[in-house]
Amino acid sequence: MEWNDDYGRILRELCLGQPLAVLATSSATAPYASLVAVAVTPDLRRLYFATPRATRKAANLAGNRQVALLLDNRSNRRTDFTRAAAATILGSAEELHGAGLAAGLTFYLERHPHLADFTASPATALFMVTVTRISLVTRFQQVMDYDVS
Repeated sequence: MEWNDDYGRILRELCLGQPLAVLATSSATAPYASLVAVAVTPDLRRLYFATPRATRKAANLAGNRQVALLLDNRSNRRTDFTRAAAATILGSAEELHGAGLAAGLTFYLERHPHLADFTASPATALFMVTVTRISLVTRFQQVMDYDVS
C-alpha cells in the first residue's frame, strides 16, 4: 500500500513515531483499555507489544484475539481540536513463540531497548498484532479508512 499522500504521511508518522498506544481488549463481560509500548513495522501490517501474562489484557486476549489500538499525537492543548490526529488500528493479536518470538523481540527492542529486562522475564509475553484496518482521524472530523489486510 502506498502512503504518499498527506494523510498517508500523517498515518506513518503516528504509527512509526508514537512509542505508546492504548490497547483495547474485551472479555466476555466488558471491554478493557490499557497503555502499551508498541513497535509498528514500516509497512504498517504488524504491531508488537509486550505484557506480563498475569494481566487482564493477556487474559482477555486468551479468550478474544481481536484488538483495537489507538495512537495519537495530542498535546492536551486547545490546538488539538484542529491539529491532533489519531489512528485506530484493528487486528488480531497472537502471543509469539520460537523463531517468531526471537524475530519479533529483536524488532521490538530496536524501538524500546529500555524494555530489555522487562521482555527477558519468563513472565512476559510478546504479542504480534496482524493489522487488518486502520482509521485515521484528523481535525476531529476527517476520517480516512485503510484496508491493510
